[in-house]
Amino acid sequence: MLISIFRAARLAVMAAVLVACGPVQAELPVQGFEVRAAYPHDTSAFTQGLFYLDGVIFESTGLEGASSIRKVRLADGVVLQSRATDPTMFGEGIVNWDGDLLSLTWRDRVGFRWDLKTFAPKGSFPYDGEGWALTQDGRSIIMSDGTPSLRFLDPETLKVTRAVTVTADGRPVRNLNEIEWVKGEILANIWMTNRIARIDPRTGAVKGWIDLTGLPETLSQRDPDAVLNGIAYDRAGDRLFVTGKRWPQIYEITLKPAKNPVP
Repeated sequence: MLISIFRAARLAVMAAVLVACGPVQAELPVQGFEVRAAYPHDTSAFTQGLFYLDGVIFESTGLEGASSIRKVRLADGVVLQSRATDPTMFGEGIVNWDGDLLSLTWRDRVGFRWDLKTFAPKGSFPYDGEGWALTQDGRSIIMSDGTPSLRFLDPETLKVTRAVTVTADGRPVRNLNEIEWVKGEILANIWMTNRIARIDPRTGAVKGWIDLTGLPETLSQRDPDAVLNGIAYDRAGDRLFVTGKRWPQIYEITLKPAKNPVP
């Protein structure tokens, strides 16, 4: 996805988001946040996917000619390992599974399997539609594609086993971008907004919103494409991390109690 395409589509996307989820956001619980720590992040990284594993951050970056998968030391942002992906493709989400790293592409309808330790290529797999993000729940790979649908894939065959439609008060929610499995829920960035949806994986219902407005990068409009996109969870340490495209920081945050709780 070229930067010019992002900017040309920005107003249309924001309007669609407002139609899809703006009115219902006030009816669902909304959580704020507190920043516990901030870590350096490569400002050239057009972040598409993020996860935490064994003390390091794994990240995928996008844009044709600049897409990569990488392993990053959290404390100082140093890229410990990196592999460029096909320069004709736009890299998207990533996830780990059983010693492998799986990655998506935006509109090429092909994903890749890499060795998690060496980043050596191990194969590819097809899928229908666009590829946006990946996470996993220990049983299935979960994929977003920009529509209100989340697909659950068999980790070995990568075939769809089921799908859920994400809704907020019964209305479909589009633009589910980077996703992360956290404590039995799917957290999903809503592209071009400062909100993260908390999704019930059984029904697709949005249980509430996390509003990250107030992070420094959400208050700056210098780069309209540098939007919130990146969620990682340290399960052992119970730490939640967020970042965005070309953001200079990865933030470790804690969530505040919800406002506007559902009766």
